[in-house]
Formats: sequence, C-alpha cells, structure tokens
Amino acid sequence: MDVNREAVAFPATEQAARAPYHHPRPWDVPLEKMALIEAFAKASATHPDRTLAAFLGANYSYRDLYEEAARFAAGLKAHGIAPGDRVGLFLPNVPIYVAAYYGAMMAGAVVVNFSPLYTVDELSHQVEDSGTRLLVTLDVASLLPTALKVLGGSALETLVVGKLGAMLPLSKRVALKILGRGKIAKSPRRSDVVDWSDFLKDEISPPVAAHADDLALLQYTGGTTGRPKGAMLTHGNLAFNAQQVNAIDPFDRSEPDRVLGALPLFHVFANTCVLNRTILRGGTIVMLPRFEPDQVLATIAKAKPTAFPGVPTMYQALLDHQDFAKTDCSSMKICISGGAPMPAPVQKAFEEKTGVRIVEGYGLTESSGVVSVNPYTAARKPGTIGQLVPGTQAILLDKEDPTRLVGTDEPGELALAGPQIMKGYWNRPDTQAATFAQHFGKAWLRTGDVATVDADGFIEIVDRIKDMIAVGGFKVFPSQVEDVLLDNPAIKEALVIGAPDDYRGECVHAYVTLNDRSADAETLKDWANARLGKHERLEKLVIRDELPKTMIGKLDRKALRAEVLY
Repeated sequence: MDVNREAVAFPATEQAARAPYHHPRPWDVPLEKMALIEAFAKASATHPDRTLAAFLGANYSYRDLYEEAARFAAGLKAHGIAPGDRVGLFLPNVPIYVAAYYGAMMAGAVVVNFSPLYTVDELSHQVEDSGTRLLVTLDVASLLPTALKVLGGSALETLVVGKLGAMLPLSKRVALKILGRGKIAKSPRRSDVVDWSDFLKDEISPPVAAHADDLALLQYTGGTTGRPKGAMLTHGNLAFNAQQVNAIDPFDRSEPDRVLGALPLFHVFANTCVLNRTILRGGTIVMLPRFEPDQVLATIAKAKPTAFPGVPTMYQALLDHQDFAKTDCSSMKICISGGAPMPAPVQKAFEEKTGVRIVEGYGLTESSGVVSVNPYTAARKPGTIGQLVPGTQAILLDKEDPTRLVGTDEPGELALAGPQIMKGYWNRPDTQAATFAQHFGKAWLRTGDVATVDADGFIEIVDRIKDMIAVGGFKVFPSQVEDVLLDNPAIKEALVIGAPDDYRGECVHAYVTLNDRSADAETLKDWANARLGKHERLEKLVIRDELPKTMIGKLDRKALRAEVLY
C-alpha cells in the first residue's frame, strides 16, 4: 500500500502551512540542546531568592535548593558514587526530592524514580534491575521499613534518610511530634543508613560536566505487560520536553507561575510538567506530599496557584468533595489533564463550576512525559489529545504490520519521533526492534495506541492495541464503549474489558461506579446496548463501589482484567 509521505509524517513543513498550528509558538520554534542541570543552574542564578518549593507553610528558595543539591552531589562523591552510577529516590513530594533529583545529576549519577507505594518485592526488583547503589527515602512508617528490608536483601549499599519534621515550619513540627506517633519511623544506627543532614556535610565542589546525550533518568514504565521496564531518558530528552511544554504556554511570562504539585513527582507526567518545566520557567511549585481532595482545595484557596496538572480521577474527586462548590478557583489560568482519557462529563462539570479550562494532553514514559496537548486558549477539540508539541513528529502504522503505513484518515498505531524520545530500555537490547519502527530513515517509537488524525493535525486516541476486544472477528475498542456509558448521568466511572466467549471468541463486559445509586445493572445495560453497535453490545454490566486505579489514580484496566478473569 503506497501512502503519500506528507499524509503520514506530520506536522511536515508543507502541512503546517496548510493546517493552522494552534499553539502560541510555531512547531519549529528553536529548542536549546542542553543538560537538564544547566536549566536548574540558570534558573537559580537568575532569581535565587524566588520561592521554588512552597511546602506546607515552609518556603524553599532557588538558592536554598540549589545549594542543597550541590551538597548532596558532594556527599555522593564522598560515598564513592561515580558518574553513571544509579541513585534511587523512594520519596513522596517533599523538598528534598528536588535536591536529591538534581544533586544526583550534578554528581553525574543517573536518577531512578521509585513509587512510594511500592511493596518490598516491587522495590527490590527495580533496585536490582537498575543496579541502584544508593537510595534516598523518608523517616515515615509507610516508607522506611520497606526501604530497610530492601537494603538488607538486595545489592543496595546505602540508605539516606530525610526527616519529614525538619522540612516543616516549627508549629507543624510540634504537631507532628504530638500527633504523628505511629507515622514516623526511627532510623537504626548502622553504617549503611545515613541521615540526610549528615550526608550534606562535605564541601561543595563544581558539578560533574554533563552533556545532553548523557543518561539522566531511569523511569520505569507502568508495567502494562509483565515487569516494568526502565526507559533511558537523557539530559537532553528531559530538557527538551520541559522546553516543549513551556513553548505551548501562552500566558504572561513576566508573572511567575505557581504550579500546584499534587501529582507524584516520581511519575513522568509530574516530573516534566510540575518539576522540570516549572524550574525552567522560574516558577514556584506549591508542593503537597500526596493528592488529598480536602488538602488540594484548601491549598487552592490559600496559595492561589495558577495551574494544576492532574489525572481525570483527581478532577472527579474534587467535584465530589463537599467543599468544592465554595472553593475560589479564580487564580488558576489552566488545568492540564493527562495519564488517561478525560471523560467529557467530568471536563464539562469542572469547567462550568470553576470557569477554569481543562486541556487534555498525551504522553508516555518513553517520551519524557509529553507528546501532544490541546491548546490552552485557542480552538481545541474535546475528545482529542490535541496537536503535537513543537519538534515532535508522528506517523500511523498498520495495526497488523508495523512495516506498513496507513493514512491519517484511518486508525493506525501512533508512532513518534522527537528530541524527547528515549534512547531505549535499560538492559533490554532485545526489545529495540519491537519498540521502534524504521521509516523515512529514522526510528519511530511505537506507542501501542491506536489513533486517527484529522485535517487540522488533532490526534484522537482510539484505544490500546492490547486492549482491543475481538468479537466474532470484529475489533471493539473499549474506550469507545466507555464513552457511551459515561453519557449516562447515572454512571460515574466505567471500565470495559473482553471476556472469553466460546462462540465469538470474546464478549464485552462493563464495570461501573455510580452517581445515582438507585440505577440497576440491567437497566443500564439495556440503555447502553440501544446506543452501541452490534458487536460492541454488552454481555454483562457490573455495578461496583469502586474500580481499581493505578498509583497516580487513573483507572486500571489491567488490574480489573486480572481480578475478574484470572
């Protein structure tokens, strides 16, 4: 099948001239090739006294955290951490995350992010897979005991422990001592466990010279199939993606941003949109240890953030909270949704009640976080993931044969090229051929997502290739069935999966939570089937109190499938 090159490699210069690019700066805006730590150094030198992190009443300036990062780098060198060694962060959103993240890179080390929700087995596996030598964690009961077990049962050599109380204002330190019994864990006295403050006592030395092509971060995937894999992200990948996200922001650059940081920084979405992009812009992160609706709403009212990146379930949780209607959200210029498709009813309700626009975007661990976004202020297309960010190209591959291309008017596997795309997977050279497709003389990252592209270059994700349901030889896209279900006001959340069927191969099952608890399953199933195509119709609909979610709060189809089918 011959396909015209301009029809599949978009945006191309010719196509960009024909179809308007709705982001405020051109697609080919110059992006600087740099090491990520250069951006941190420049921001700290430009406005040293500006607040970088506002954390539960304590303010940390750019000068404060740059110096702390430099001291952490010196401590790493003193403990024998050499350029290229892996340093792990097993932390919630706390100020030392910033210092440890950039400090490790200033020492030439490679950062490895670990979710604070990991079990001993999950953490041990990724410590061993990555070769992490030193791990930074916090003296809280949900983290320190897990880290200590991994220290005792893996090749991990050193544990550095920060004290939560030391990061808080005096009044909150007192409250933590009084009310935090059982939540704070005591560090044992042993040579391989070091207090954060003691680790920072070595004399500061110049940072190790870093190049844009040097490995900076091992970011593990969500593990949709088998064990998670470590995406190798370079300094340049991360710095480019921060610049790309900054380039699509149309708002006044003379006013510092205040970005609400409730998304976990260990996740690639927050790593780019909350941490790296905010520092590149010289903004402030209004940092919360984790997402709790009441705390988020109180922070919006008090701290007056200008932006809030989140996943759809976060916006739903805020809508459901009793204090939502009385919270003043007028300080916010934009909300950004990613990580999962944004249900139209949630988007509409949130925007109507706050007057704040939610723009939906898309990205992957393997793309440093962001690939495409709907415009912040210009014309957008709900239900799409917007237009590609500057410097990013895409093609559509045949779903059955990635060596072939399809036109943009039919569904195909989205494949990407750009300066933010990873080098490959850590210690997985065998996956390279399956991960990248070769077209037009370069490698394109295969996303596993089926997409279409309209004449204006807006991309719509139809579904995951692995999630497609085969019903009697016909392909059913779960997300399209879920969209129909969510049109019913009684349904709050929906997940659709394929279940084995002797006659058709698979049939369609839906699992939902409700806004209206008086609704019954058979009535909802009949309502949906009247609106679905023959092969999409539901064999079963199950009402549940809750649906499984991932560590960042998006609905987890993989976990549901494992729970109900195996």
